[in-house]
Amino acid sequence: MKRYILFMAIVLIAMAGKSQVLTVKDLVDFELLEFATVSSDNPKAYVITNANGQADISTFEGSPEIIISMVGYEKYTASYEELNQLRFTVFLNPSNITLDQVVVSATRWNQQTRETSAKVTTISAKKVALENPQTAADMLGTTGEVFIQKSQQGGGSPMIRGFATNRLLIAVDGIRMNTAIFRGGNLQNIISLDPFATERAEVLFGPGSVIYGSDAIGGVMSFQTLTPHLSNSKDPLVSGNAVLRFASANNEQTGHVDVNVGWKKWAMVTSFSNYNFGDLRMGSYGPDDYLRPFYVQRVDSVDKVFTNNDPLVQKPTSYKQTNMMQKIRFKPNENWDFNYGFHYSTTTDYDRYDRHIRLRNGLPRSGEWYYGPQIWMMNNLNITHHAETGIYDEATLRVAWQHFEESRIDRDFNDFIRHKRFEEVEAYSANLDLIKKVGNGSTLLYGLEAVINDVTSSGIEEDINTGISFNGPSRYPQSTWASYAAYITVQQKLNEKIMLHAGARYNRFIVDSEFDTTYYPISETNSKLNNGALSGNLGVIINPTERWTISAGVSTGFRSPNVDDIGKVFDSEEGSVTVPNTDLEAEYAYNAEIDAAKVFGDFLKIDITGYYTILENAMVRRDYSINGMDSIMYDGELKKVQAIQNAASANVWGIQAGVEIKLPAGFGISSRFNYQQGEEEMDDGTTSPSRHAAPWFGITRLTYSTQQLRMEFYAVYNGEVSYDNLNIEEQGKSYLYASDENGNPYSPSWYTLNFKANYQLNDQLSVSGGLENITDQRYRPYSSGIAAAGRNFILSLRLSL
Repeated sequence: MKRYILFMAIVLIAMAGKSQVLTVKDLVDFELLEFATVSSDNPKAYVITNANGQADISTFEGSPEIIISMVGYEKYTASYEELNQLRFTVFLNPSNITLDQVVVSATRWNQQTRETSAKVTTISAKKVALENPQTAADMLGTTGEVFIQKSQQGGGSPMIRGFATNRLLIAVDGIRMNTAIFRGGNLQNIISLDPFATERAEVLFGPGSVIYGSDAIGGVMSFQTLTPHLSNSKDPLVSGNAVLRFASANNEQTGHVDVNVGWKKWAMVTSFSNYNFGDLRMGSYGPDDYLRPFYVQRVDSVDKVFTNNDPLVQKPTSYKQTNMMQKIRFKPNENWDFNYGFHYSTTTDYDRYDRHIRLRNGLPRSGEWYYGPQIWMMNNLNITHHAETGIYDEATLRVAWQHFEESRIDRDFNDFIRHKRFEEVEAYSANLDLIKKVGNGSTLLYGLEAVINDVTSSGIEEDINTGISFNGPSRYPQSTWASYAAYITVQQKLNEKIMLHAGARYNRFIVDSEFDTTYYPISETNSKLNNGALSGNLGVIINPTERWTISAGVSTGFRSPNVDDIGKVFDSEEGSVTVPNTDLEAEYAYNAEIDAAKVFGDFLKIDITGYYTILENAMVRRDYSINGMDSIMYDGELKKVQAIQNAASANVWGIQAGVEIKLPAGFGISSRFNYQQGEEEMDDGTTSPSRHAAPWFGITRLTYSTQQLRMEFYAVYNGEVSYDNLNIEEQGKSYLYASDENGNPYSPSWYTLNFKANYQLNDQLSVSGGLENITDQRYRPYSSGIAAAGRNFILSLRLSL
């Protein structure tokens, strides 16, 4: 018995010896730093510090170079042995000027920004706490590098480098969020994500199809949600946050709570947020075209037009949203890591505001037009294995099931028929990503992907006078969309200053649809599409010094036809209806870019990126015919027939530039500027300005930071789009725009002045707030259907454990 006890004691001591905890602190105030990244190439390892600034780095043992970094701090590099000599405690020096940052979205694996030719922007949880964005779309807008379009308050459709909607890809915890019904029109799926539950967000600019597949043409928006943190001691690790927030422009009342409980091998994090937004109030000074002088209500079975007592209030725009997340983590040893995540988001009904401001014969066109609850649910399992095998050093398997629900309900003014369209998508996916160092400075990254979407769509026509409902045409055919792919990327470090990378991906996409011919004269009842797409990239990164980096790259991206492209039936524009077309192929983007960034001394950083993208075989809406008919009856009206076709090309070019200046006494200045121009081919062979190429825009900040206080005064600005520079389709949407001196629609330039602050009262309690649009400007961002918020007071209280 004594021998057994002695043996167990030796085993326990040996196991305890395997657990080595690194503590990361602020050099100035000794604050424990959460979310600091610790990475190593040899062995390949990556961890993030928990709420106590700690991380288990047992797997890093023997590493000749361990990199510890965090936004706002200088990078710290040391070997495992050197950290041992420092008793595994590291102090990071605050700095706003650095080229070193760890990113994940470029390859799905953590790497330094100086090791990728792609431009990547990051958004930290600390940044989100200061800016207080109301939605995930607003959060992206705080970068000053992503333009956000909104058709209603419950919306937010990002535009990146002249591309938008289904030519951009959203990833959540490495899982593809784009579905087979992501459309070319503006999307609002991104609001399903919760800024409070976001640990880190990244925007990868330019094609990312080698890693992410279809849709990743203009860029990839990658969101990493809260990670369960393990305890590095025998005591449980308990941490969390509770937040209350109010905003005056829409009478926002928001509450959030998240709690993390971690043990040595098990951990879990729970997050819950509830948002309540009232009708949005616009600014006082700007174009009168944006005012809301009336609204529609149904009284005594009649739609009536009422005078809006306050035309600055945009009725109807209010809605509510609830987000929940539960994650469970199990790490039995240094080599295995299991993470399960459950995500759920739902909204109330929310009105499509831009449809409520349209007129026909001097009266509102719509009596009703709203989206039903937007529901997103995801179950995902992430399994990571570290082992120096013959085929990989680290492997990650991600499997996920997502459920999407959305609906559209509309009724013309004083019409008694209410049209309802319901869509559900079940999305199943599996990704296997592997990484292997193969010697001589070479790293191999490769993987497999399978994605299947089942689309169910239905239509109901309701007589609101009698309450009788009957079947109507669905928006989509009942369909299955599938994608199967393999990819490989090679990174070659030629020397300490030069690195090359090259990658390729082959994708097979399959669409199987069944059409209902009851309501439209469609000749096909079933169609199948089975095609392939090949994409690739090539880049070089040159780092002449630690303070200077230059990169250049060429890449291709593609978008395969989805169910929205081949089978949707909808009223695309006044007097037209879009019908199915199964004769489609993938569209391709060809991109070239060059990027340079340099730090001067310890006070100035300048970076600039130039890019040029060509889109070929573009899927666009064009006039069409069905069985020789160029017009059909739709919703009781004779309308011109259109369909999505491979019938155009487009090109976009632009620059992205930034400057950061660190001033004495905690002050700093930063600025981001974006300029893009694009044109697309029209049906008659002429060209028109690109619809999704936003006008020039940017943001400039004056910041101040101390141990307890962070403040920023900043300006957001946006250029004009004249009538001549509007896309031809946009020229016909006068209800969205202001009128110029000739009475033509145009998008005026605008600016806002804003102030934000965050004060740490003690270790647990902080207060943040600010005043947005201080001068109460009335403006509507380009292509948007709703005016932005006027003067907006924000107050937020946060309690942290």
